[in-house]
Amino acid sequence: MIQYVIRRLLMAIPVLFAVVLATFVLVHALPGGPFDAVGEKAMPEQIRLVMERRYGLDKPLYEQFLLYVGNLLKGDLGPMMHLRSQTVNEIVSETFPVSFQLGMMCVTLGFVIGIPAGIIAALKRNTPIDYGATFVAIAGVSVPSLVLGPVLILIFGVALDWFPIAFWGAEPPFILGIFPKPTAEFWHHAVLPVLTLGSGTSALIARLTRASLLEVLGEDYIRTARAKGLRERVVIAVHALKNSLIPVVTLLGPMLAGYLTGSLVTEQIFALNGMGRRLISSVAQREYFLLTGLTLIYGVMLILGNIMVDVLYAWVDPRIRFE
Repeated sequence: MIQYVIRRLLMAIPVLFAVVLATFVLVHALPGGPFDAVGEKAMPEQIRLVMERRYGLDKPLYEQFLLYVGNLLKGDLGPMMHLRSQTVNEIVSETFPVSFQLGMMCVTLGFVIGIPAGIIAALKRNTPIDYGATFVAIAGVSVPSLVLGPVLILIFGVALDWFPIAFWGAEPPFILGIFPKPTAEFWHHAVLPVLTLGSGTSALIARLTRASLLEVLGEDYIRTARAKGLRERVVIAVHALKNSLIPVVTLLGPMLAGYLTGSLVTEQIFALNGMGRRLISSVAQREYFLLTGLTLIYGVMLILGNIMVDVLYAWVDPRIRFE
């Protein structure tokens, strides 16, 4: 197991290098630049040249890339060009906890609601319970966060005034720099963003669990287990459920990477100071170093998530081996 994880981590190095190279080239290929004149904020040509020289943007692209990779190896993600009082490292340390907290709660909500709902729908196949759960799941998958978020704000934030409609209520984190203190204010602020992002996840997991469990229940070994006189609860929990979770576990890797590094739409709707919101602003402002750094972090999270999924495969299905 340990050798497999180490091998996967070593294989991830050229992948991350390719991600950095592609992102670096593409962001520099975007029209315009960080110091180009825009509207009334026109920057004198001489000052623009000085600023580009300060950040090395006057050098050939390959030299800029080599300098950037050298700084990455030192743990430096680069400077901020518009907000010069901060670096990209400081921006990441400030925004990653918010995205991580939001992502963890959304994934937890998705599995806590989605898996039981999928199991109940599969066991009550072709009954009103199954039809109702399927309808709710399809509705949850069909309604995007861009629509659901404003609706929840309008109903529970404006009309009923039950929950705050913006910002993140976490106090300074206390464990590993990312876990919040469980205060009433934190949970009060977290309800609407988590529901907005987690409802679709719950619906997707519920549909996937139902379909996979129904397929497994038709296998020969399930009929054999029932013929042996095992209780239905044991048949479902021990023999059927674990094998049916393989597609759900497969979904966990990219889902974790996407949620833990920030949801672009949800963070924008609720004005959360997370990585997703900063990613959008970095594109508009041509913050080359920030955009490349956030993309690199997403790549790292995606690789770690996929490694975790491969490890979980062995727990879900003992037939899977890493040798």
